[in-house]
Amino acid sequence: MTQNNIPKSPVSLLGLGAMGAALARTWLAAGHPLTVWNRTPARAEALAAEGAKVADSAAAAVAAGGLVVVCLLDDESVGSALDGVDLVGKDLVNLTTTTPAQARARASWAEERGARYLDGGIMAVPPMIGVPEAGGYVFYSGSRELFEMRRTVLAVPVGTEYVGEDPGFAALHDVALLSAMYGMFAGVAHAFALVRRADVDPVAFAPLLADFLSAMAPSVHRTAAQLKSGDYTTGVVSNLAMQVAGTPTFLATAEGEGVSAELLRPYFELMRRRLDTGSGQEDLTGVVDLLLR
Repeated sequence: MTQNNIPKSPVSLLGLGAMGAALARTWLAAGHPLTVWNRTPARAEALAAEGAKVADSAAAAVAAGGLVVVCLLDDESVGSALDGVDLVGKDLVNLTTTTPAQARARASWAEERGARYLDGGIMAVPPMIGVPEAGGYVFYSGSRELFEMRRTVLAVPVGTEYVGEDPGFAALHDVALLSAMYGMFAGVAHAFALVRRADVDPVAFAPLLADFLSAMAPSVHRTAAQLKSGDYTTGVVSNLAMQVAGTPTFLATAEGEGVSAELLRPYFELMRRRLDTGSGQEDLTGVVDLLLR
């Protein structure tokens, strides 16, 4: 039997929003028998025309196969959709965005109902699904045995990254990376605001900003090494005392350009607090410890 003749694993997919529909189409294109369900049935019509079987209920979709992928709005939607549904013997993969605590609770909930459980955090937007060169992937956590068993079919739409047996780890990694992204976006917004009223072409400014951020990104490795060792003075390029001394310039520039410093002030305050309690020869890594409650 050739590789092309090996039967493809059936998939049952609950949720056909933009992400769910993108996932569905990649499984269909790869030849996987697909059963879909959506609370709003009209969203399934296009997929039916492409070869998907449309279930009239979540229970019917779950019953159609052993692998059940859920991609709904939130954790409450998952509980509502699967309320009373027989999950015994099913492999439940939850790609719904949740908190780590919700993921752990949902894993226990699924196991109590006789299902094996994987939680997933999607690090991609719908246009990246089915496009390997786009670099998207999904964090998975929970049963390693289940992940290894289902890895091939889960990797059809987008890459996979297993991060541990703790069911909450996928959500934790997801939110951690996205939090860093929003912090970057905050800095980008402030940078563009500073040049907004000046005779600076934002299109010409953009590559300068992107290249600088790319050059700064590898510093995360130094931060990680310092956190692991506990020595925040190793490999320091610009120490905390020097950086704190420079913060008035950033605040004065914002004031002079008529730009609010509200995106910068909280971080600058943390830097100053760390200087008051730590060593001026440290890196900025000590700020991490101030955030722990």
